[in-house]
Amino acid sequence: MQNKKYCKWRQKLYHAGYMKSMENAYKRILILPDIRSAQNVGSLFRTADACGIQEIYLVGITPAPTDKFGRANSAIAKTALGAEQTIPWKYIATLAPLLTKLKKENVKTIAIEQSDRSIDYKKVKGSKSVAFILGNEVDGLPKKILDRVDIVAEIPMSGKKESLNVSVAGGIALFRILNI
Repeated sequence: MQNKKYCKWRQKLYHAGYMKSMENAYKRILILPDIRSAQNVGSLFRTADACGIQEIYLVGITPAPTDKFGRANSAIAKTALGAEQTIPWKYIATLAPLLTKLKKENVKTIAIEQSDRSIDYKKVKGSKSVAFILGNEVDGLPKKILDRVDIVAEIPMSGKKESLNVSVAGGIALFRILNI
């Protein structure tokens, strides 16, 4: 009887250690610099949850799920449907220091944007540790950011419009690149 308890205790200990090691085995991060619409942010939280994103960074003017007094942003809550409470998020004022930190941690950075160096998003392979960056609804991501990322991935457009809504583009890119 004592031996069975010891074996179960050891099994639980092993499982806990394994789970802890898997926590750091890969990172899936979403970065949202200067997104204007709270509804887009909420939608991206919900999509991120569906894709297994582990952390979201809100940068610059991007609205947060709660204000400085801890009150919920109703527009984000309405579209996120609780995902804003389950995915850890952080607010940062500027993106550059985060990109430097991610490079040091060997996290592949992928910007979803139209650019002269962009490649078709269907050709991009995800990696164990990856950060996706989605830009502002009107202006996209600035060139100084695009110059610092590992990959710029573009979703080809066949219609008359030049781009998709940021939350729609985010969903398409995340599901395809993460192979979900």
